[in-house]
Amino acid sequence: MIDVEPKNITPQEVYKYIIGGIAPRPIALVSTLSSDGINNLAPFSFFNAFGANPPVVVFGPGRRLRDNTVKDTYNNILATKECVIQVVTHSMIMQMNLASGEYGAEVDEFVVSGFTPVDSDLVKPKRVKESPFQMECSLQQMIPLGTDHGSGNLAVCEVIKFHISEKIFENGIIQPDLIDLVGRNSANLYTRASGDAIIEVDRPGNKFGMGYDKLPSYLKESNVFTANNLGQFAFAQKIPQIDEAVNFVESFEPVSSTKEKFYVLRDENDYENMLKSARGFQKENHSESSTFFELSAQSALKNGNLEFAWKVVVFNSNTNF
Repeated sequence: MIDVEPKNITPQEVYKYIIGGIAPRPIALVSTLSSDGINNLAPFSFFNAFGANPPVVVFGPGRRLRDNTVKDTYNNILATKECVIQVVTHSMIMQMNLASGEYGAEVDEFVVSGFTPVDSDLVKPKRVKESPFQMECSLQQMIPLGTDHGSGNLAVCEVIKFHISEKIFENGIIQPDLIDLVGRNSANLYTRASGDAIIEVDRPGNKFGMGYDKLPSYLKESNVFTANNLGQFAFAQKIPQIDEAVNFVESFEPVSSTKEKFYVLRDENDYENMLKSARGFQKENHSESSTFFELSAQSALKNGNLEFAWKVVVFNSNTNF
């Protein structure tokens, strides 16, 4: 590990660590209006939500590292106490990048970026038509976190009206693949939060699993299962009985196979046929049959079949020595 105390390095180095290690971050595309009536539009990746009643979102129009100046967004929102915050989707990323330039206060970034301004209902700043999720906001507090180069400011905003595209909903839920958000990483890097980047993890809620500490040693000592796999096993409320596991696994007929064919099945996530092949290897007294059972269980975990995985590892632990 690299051990660093921020007081011993430059603010520029601290900034690089923060934006690289705390990522990806959601991006707030914030529109404001100057006291002279000029539109302003700028992205901020120090941004998140902090409550639902009232709905509160916070973004950070901090001081520039270079010269300790602040962005027009900071001045405008302090003067008017209003803004509109919209999310950034993959289809908007290049235009958002244009809006991030350090233009003079007299420049309308809607024009520079090509985004379409739309009248808001309750505040004066314009909304960005291209964003499927827009929030009209009133400033509740501006909290300064310092006065030197790179110091942050927290713009605490209450959402007073949402504008949300119906196209991003499915069964009443905003779907990641439909909203297709992007997040900010370090340097010039971004993350697209859709497709293969999305994983589903059941939350415990009121159903508590057995916990990591209750897992049998044969799981913890495995060379196959990852820490995430063990976390999945620990989500179960109980371990299957041996006879239950044996009856289940023996319902899969052994199939003669080769290692090459087995790994093809693994690439296809075909865990049921992987298990049949593992049983075939066991019948042939293959030296790696135990590993093949564990790989079958791991594939089942990848496909969300925790019960299958548990029965396979219980069977394996009691029939392979």
